[in-house]
Amino acid sequence: MRDPADLYQLHPGFDDVAGQAMLVCLDGFVDAGHAGRQMAEWLFEQFTAEEIATFDTDRLVNYRDRRPSMTFRENTWIDYTAPKLALYRMHDDEGAPFLVLHGPEPDREWELFVGAVQELVDRFTVSLSISTHGIPMAVPHTRPVTVTPHSTRPELVAGHTPWIGRVEVPGSAASLLEFRLGEHGHDFIGYAVHVPSYLSQSQYPRAAIAALGYVTGATGLAVSTSEMEETAAATDVEIAEQVAASEEIQRVVTNLERQYDDIMSSRSERDAPGSPLGEDEAGLPTADELGAELERFLAEREGDGNG
Repeated sequence: MRDPADLYQLHPGFDDVAGQAMLVCLDGFVDAGHAGRQMAEWLFEQFTAEEIATFDTDRLVNYRDRRPSMTFRENTWIDYTAPKLALYRMHDDEGAPFLVLHGPEPDREWELFVGAVQELVDRFTVSLSISTHGIPMAVPHTRPVTVTPHSTRPELVAGHTPWIGRVEVPGSAASLLEFRLGEHGHDFIGYAVHVPSYLSQSQYPRAAIAALGYVTGATGLAVSTSEMEETAAATDVEIAEQVAASEEIQRVVTNLERQYDDIMSSRSERDAPGSPLGEDEAGLPTADELGAELERFLAEREGDGNG
């Protein structure tokens, strides 16, 4: 029987790691607006990352689908950038430690990878695991960002009203990790941030800010987003200019605004403040439509060479 411990190498000097939250940031699956990727990049820009454990990407990544970068100069190869999947420790703005599992989503051996991460979760007594990503949704960019939360225990997402019943979508390593950790009694929360469908292939900083807001809300971590807000404001201006230049896009946005406002208005009388789209699904995509939208999004990514 294969040993999950063979997939990773522990680094010395982290015997004091215990009871911290772990952010799961695996790049390669659905991430409309690059919400999860932008959040991860922001964390690595702001905080020093200490490498706790490194995974064997030769076993996990299909290089023919996602080819690593190499540098050629004149008549020789001078550099090779190998993909890295690792567990890191960071400290937030107030010095509180937290963990980040970051790197490419494994293409192979998902169950073994999940078993390896579970070993690390047990070893370091991780208190809560969290994942975020963006999903394309029929919502306007002119309204507050909403989210579909999911978790291993209903109590972890109390106050959020489910907006759809059942849907089958392509799986991911992060989703399988959430499922398996839940089976073993570990807490895990996932936040699927709703990104306007017409912006799903673009960098949408508002989605990343929302994702980080949900993470800090669940963990109590202190992470400043002031510079992200500046980037988001500049992007908002660009989007507004593009919308103003197209009557067709204006009609789409106006219809989405009307739909959004009607739904949120119908919620206000019977749902708690701050709840996302709730039980009244009129005007929202059906489960089949959402699954088809995600399939289209994945197909467009593959067509662009993103794997």
